[in-house]
Amino acid sequence: MLRRLGGVLIALTALLTAVTGTSASSASAAPVPPAASGHERLPHPDRDWMGSSVKAHERLPHPGRDWLGSTVRGHERLSHPNRDWMGSSVRAHEGRSARAAAQPSTRVTRTPGFDVSNWQGTINWPAAYAKGAKFAYIKATEGTTYKDPYFDANYTNSYYAGFIRGAYHFATPNTSSGTAQADWFVSHGGSWSKDGKTLPPLLDIEYPDGAACYGLSQSAMRGWITAFVNRVHTRTGRWATIYTTTDWWKTCTGNTAAYSKHDPLFIARYASTAGTLPAGWPFYTFWQHADSGTFPGDQDYFNGPLSGLRNLADNT
Repeated sequence: MLRRLGGVLIALTALLTAVTGTSASSASAAPVPPAASGHERLPHPDRDWMGSSVKAHERLPHPGRDWLGSTVRGHERLSHPNRDWMGSSVRAHEGRSARAAAQPSTRVTRTPGFDVSNWQGTINWPAAYAKGAKFAYIKATEGTTYKDPYFDANYTNSYYAGFIRGAYHFATPNTSSGTAQADWFVSHGGSWSKDGKTLPPLLDIEYPDGAACYGLSQSAMRGWITAFVNRVHTRTGRWATIYTTTDWWKTCTGNTAAYSKHDPLFIARYASTAGTLPAGWPFYTFWQHADSGTFPGDQDYFNGPLSGLRNLADNT
């Protein structure tokens, strides 16, 4: 009996040894690569660099564009004054006419110009003047804390290049009062002097990122604008030019005609005509007719000859 059991044990041991030997042999063999699938990373050396895949998987820091609440989404307007300029919201809300690329009608005399901010960087002012531009509006301020970093250079260099130029303020009616923003504007570039080269201070009021009217009722918006232009007039002796679109003006002010008596209109419409104007203004003084073209920044017209532009600068 014991002999029989011993034989069985010997046989089992031999069998296990054989099985183990076979497994080890299989394990030592080189693995067969699986078939490529849609999840395999395909090489593209002309588009690979250190960190080329990081952005897709991790959020890259950009402190110049990060602020408290910069990722919040909703109806509140997020502040990004370095990326706000005259017309920065117009194309997104009103688009451009299919004929916008064509030159506007020239049946009446118009004087070409343009408007700029830090977005355009360093500008060759003598070259722009040589191409035919004779005036420019330049971003000075926004809210009550921001001054455009290129304003001083643009304002000075445009003057010496021969331009008749003026400063503008990008309005944020949901952040502070019209009086406070007018004070900041006038104290940081929005003043005026009777030198024949300085246009009236300009209020740029257009669409925000969120609610079209900055959360203000039509009466509250009218009150804000009134406070701003009155304060500018008190401090500079000039009524402010108002830049806007007809659609925004109707929506957010109720299409009031209250400012048409004193404040020149700067209408924005990217088309071959300025179209219907806000109530009260029988004509526009300036027209932003395209957001790109011959000159830096947005392309503008003064509604009249160069002599009329000089008269406006002189307040005559």
